[in-house]
Amino acid sequence: MNKNMKPSGTLMETFPAMFLLVLVASFNMVGAQRGAGQPGMPATGPAPAAAGGCLFDVTKYGAVGDEKTDMSAVLCKAWADACGSAEPSTILIPAGKFLCGKTDLKGPCKSPQIQIQVLGTVTAPNDVAGESWFLFDNVNNLNINGNGVFDGQGPAIWKTVKSVAVTLRFNYVTNALIEGITSKDSKNFHFIVIGGKNLTFSHITITAAGDSPNTDGIHMGRAAQISILDSNIGTGDDCISVGDGISDLTVTNVTCGPGHGIAIGSLGMYPNESPVKGIHVKNCTLTNTLNGLRIKSWPDREVCDASDIHFDDIIMNNVSFPIIVDQDYCPWNTCKNTGPSKVSLSDISFTNIVGTSGTPEIVHLNCSSLHPCQNVQLSNIDVKSTSGPATSVCCNVKPTISGSIPPGC
Repeated sequence: MNKNMKPSGTLMETFPAMFLLVLVASFNMVGAQRGAGQPGMPATGPAPAAAGGCLFDVTKYGAVGDEKTDMSAVLCKAWADACGSAEPSTILIPAGKFLCGKTDLKGPCKSPQIQIQVLGTVTAPNDVAGESWFLFDNVNNLNINGNGVFDGQGPAIWKTVKSVAVTLRFNYVTNALIEGITSKDSKNFHFIVIGGKNLTFSHITITAAGDSPNTDGIHMGRAAQISILDSNIGTGDDCISVGDGISDLTVTNVTCGPGHGIAIGSLGMYPNESPVKGIHVKNCTLTNTLNGLRIKSWPDREVCDASDIHFDDIIMNNVSFPIIVDQDYCPWNTCKNTGPSKVSLSDISFTNIVGTSGTPEIVHLNCSSLHPCQNVQLSNIDVKSTSGPATSVCCNVKPTISGSIPPGC
């Protein structure tokens, strides 16, 4: 019984309401059949969605699940109709293998909510140009869900082309839920969030080979209220990377590996970087990753600060470098200056970190001599080394220590 329907004591009292529900369901079924090409409605028009609002099935617009026919123009047309609708709208990508080139899906939209339900596999061509395969720009109330797959076809170009095409890029998107989908073999980063607010990634799967180049799982910058929950991420780079301007990030029940771990930074590379504040990583497991939990900043570059950063209840399985603060981060020996980092780090904690490491150095805190790290707490760090006695190194920092940690700090 509908929870909004008043209880009734007799069949005759409930019969009119039951009859009305059947009649409405029958009408919706007829409408959906018409939307599929029957006389009375255009073949490309919306059919009533099962949960209310309008349904835009890409196959009704001409998409073919043969993995050969590019549906990018079709998807853009479905988006335009859904975005312009006054009703909540669902774009359906059904079962099948759909080839799709570069696609920009932009707002603002008239529709109060847009859902993209992905049940099939969407594959990328080799020649995706620009910074994104799929771009969502200036959209409010977005839901991407389903058990479908975005296959970036990265192995076809990794060794020959330096692509910058991110699989899903979210620019200034607010109030979004990305749930259930899989991103496979991205050409570059899998997901990027820039300038958004209140985005949740839940029960997603991100997968790429451990030696795949620049395939960060989720990267974000200048955004707020981001949640990454109950997800599996395995890549050739950082599972999660946090750029400048991130506030209120929650990462819970995430498995990471292979990859380079969970990283904040690098910070202090560019002028006018915004602060990082309010990072909470909890109940995560990292397996066979190069790094575990890492904060990194460039030496002698730009000013920035990061604070209120907490890592709690983390399991490490054969992680090479479990806990790292590196304020002399300089990959590929590209630094011309050798002065200390101008980035300030404060209010940081590592609590209940357990497991195994492939190297002896479990804790490595290398802070800036210009701005020594402030209020750093190490509590119950029980990570065993499989290659010698476990140690800790602390430079330009005096951490508060409780419970057991490897000797050295």
